[in-house]
Order: sequence, then structure tokens, then C-alpha cells
Amino acid sequence: MEKYRIVPEVSNGSISTERDATLSSVKTDDRNICADKIASNVHAPLKRTIDICLALAMIVVFAPLMILIALMVWREDGAPILYRHRRIGKDGKPFHCLKYRTMVRNSDEVLKHALAHDPTLLLEWERNFKLEKDPRILGEVGHLLRRASLDELPQLFNVLWGDMSLVGPRPVIENEVERYGRYRNHYTSVKPGLTGPWQVGGRSETTYEERVNLDVWYIEHPSVWRDLSILWRTVVAFITGQLGGAK
Repeated sequence: MEKYRIVPEVSNGSISTERDATLSSVKTDDRNICADKIASNVHAPLKRTIDICLALAMIVVFAPLMILIALMVWREDGAPILYRHRRIGKDGKPFHCLKYRTMVRNSDEVLKHALAHDPTLLLEWERNFKLEKDPRILGEVGHLLRRASLDELPQLFNVLWGDMSLVGPRPVIENEVERYGRYRNHYTSVKPGLTGPWQVGGRSETTYEERVNLDVWYIEHPSVWRDLSILWRTVVAFITGQLGGAK
């Protein structure tokens, strides 16, 4: 029996999702892609140059906003302002992914208590590693930052330091890497991104499997032009309020 994998259909150089296109089935039995060579594609040096230049420019442009957000978090709940979360990067090396803190200080305990006393909540968490009504969120400030994805602005420094790229698969924790299954090496062959195919379409509606498929398709089809297209779509989604969603 032939095996099939669902991947997003591509049109005019952009990546489609459930929001704007159908998903197509393609054979993968005869595909012989060496995942550990994908990152060494000829476009990699140009991609890194774009990352550095744009990250520096965005840090300068958004500096006043980033300072304002830091003051808002401080006023709401004091220090720490930033949240450093361990994620898995290129070659399987862990790094600390930066975000503005949008959760209460004892968020781990709050989550553990909530999951232990609510089976429905536990099922939702195990399915997507996220909660629609997360009890850990830090008041209105936390909801605002997460809804607009402003909490992710500090990741521009992750891009500058080389831990992340502006565009790539979303950064995941160690337990989530296992959910990539036989495509685990695909994920660890590239740097995770500040934005990517999942973030610019169907972010809250897609299933975890569909997110993985989007990431795998993106990794198997490296293109600087596609990266620029995703960056532009990210800007449009941010302006129109479609970028935010459950995380």
C-alpha cells in the first residue's frame, strides 16, 4: 500500500493553509530528501544576511514600543520583565527563547493545578499544548500582548544572536519535537523562526498535525523569495489583527 502525506498547496509562491486553500495529497515513498543537508542550501548565507539586517532595523524602529511594553509589564506585576523559555533549535541544541512575560510568576504551578482538576482542560492541553482560556495569563496586559503577538518582539535578539531566523518553523519545546515523528530531523536541520507559514494563516484553527505539515513543507522548499513573502504577509496579518491567536 502506498503511503501519502498531506502538505499545503502552493500558489504563486505563497504557502496556503485551510484559511485560503485546500490541502493536497502527494506521494512520499520515492522522495529522498536528506534533511541534514537542507540547512546548507545555497540560499543560507543570504538568508542570514537578511536576518541580521532586518532584525537590527526592527530593533531600532520598535525600541520605543519595546520600552513601553516593558514598563507595562513592570507596572502590572513587577519583575521579571522577560520570560526565557527553553526551546530546541538547529542541530537539536537548546536555547532560551525570549518573550515579554505575559503570565503570572508561578505559572507552572497554576497550570499543573488547573490540569489536575479539569479533565477537559487536560485533554485540550495534550492535544495542542495550548489553552483557549489560559488561567496563567497576566491580566489585560498579558491578553493584549499575546493577542497582538507583541510579546514575541524580544525574539528579534534571538535572531540577531543566531538562535533563530526571521522565518522558519515555530520554536518548540523538547517534548513537541517527538511529535514531528520521522520528520524530526527536518525540524532540527534549520533554525526556528520568529514567524512562518503557520503564523500567517489559520494560526488558531489548524490542528497540530497540520502545523507540522506546514513546517515540513517549508523546510523542504527553501526560498528567500518565499521568506520575504511570509514576512510581508506577517506585516499584513499584524496590521489587520489576524496574526494574534492562542499560543
